[in-house]
Amino acid sequence: MKDTMQEKVVRPAPGWAMLVICLVLLVLAPTLVVFGAASGTGFLIFPGVLCGLAFLVSLAGFQAVQPNDARVLLLFGSYVGTIRSSGFFWVNPFYTKKRISLRVRNFETGSVTTPEVKDPTGKILTQKTRSAGRPSKVNDRDGNPIEISAVVVWKVVNTAEALFEVDDYEDFVAVQSEAALRSLASRHPYDSEDHEISLRGSTTEVSEQLQTDVQERLDKAGVEVIETRISHLAYAPEIAAAMLQRQQAQAVVAARMKIVEGAVGMVQMALEHLARDQVVHLDDERRASMVANLLVVLCSDRHAQPVVNAGDR
Repeated sequence: MKDTMQEKVVRPAPGWAMLVICLVLLVLAPTLVVFGAASGTGFLIFPGVLCGLAFLVSLAGFQAVQPNDARVLLLFGSYVGTIRSSGFFWVNPFYTKKRISLRVRNFETGSVTTPEVKDPTGKILTQKTRSAGRPSKVNDRDGNPIEISAVVVWKVVNTAEALFEVDDYEDFVAVQSEAALRSLASRHPYDSEDHEISLRGSTTEVSEQLQTDVQERLDKAGVEVIETRISHLAYAPEIAAAMLQRQQAQAVVAARMKIVEGAVGMVQMALEHLARDQVVHLDDERRASMVANLLVVLCSDRHAQPVVNAGDR
């Protein structure tokens, strides 16, 4: 059993009630200071200052959470819990709040991520970007170089694991999905003739296997894989022409086999009809000649040219 952090869902206090209290503190702080200064005793100045400090500190506790968003709460480095419900809340002002999206996301394998760039003050100069996916070049089970890429649809289901079990869960998803895709491609042939699972002929089975493989790798990151689909599959350019010729030859052979199978059945049916209806009696030599002629007519890729026997001159 894996030893990972368990997510704890917290229910924070409503923000509107605390907002009213903060407004009261905002009005009460200067009022106490003014009355304390006017009375000359200074007895009310200290409570007024405390009310002002409490107002300023309380402002850091307000938190608005959008739908399908979450806030992970930390107190001096310790995990406190996660806010999953949307709304306006107030939490301990000393909590560190980290936003994490629970929305469904997707990406294509082979894409390149450019990290965000910040200045010394922490201001983001360049946002993190992701390029379009490029097919990965890998050898299939038979050693043929192929190009393959897949689309992975996923979402975060455990915020504690996503933030604390891996360094960057988005990059972790991308790298592990790429590794799972390469491993899957190397276990199956590009194409197969004996009805075994192949990358080209068993799209549904391959996608299901890929989803299972990716999910096994991402369990520790608190991520659920919703769907995986092969988006690009082709032979590598250096062997594409040769493989196309092989596929064409296989198609021609398969078509010829089907034609021969049908022709043999038609000849057998013709002989049975002739014998049953007693149209003509054929000895073995004439039967063999008739079979040969019928097979030539039925299996030829050109129209037959009949020859009419008009008798001897």
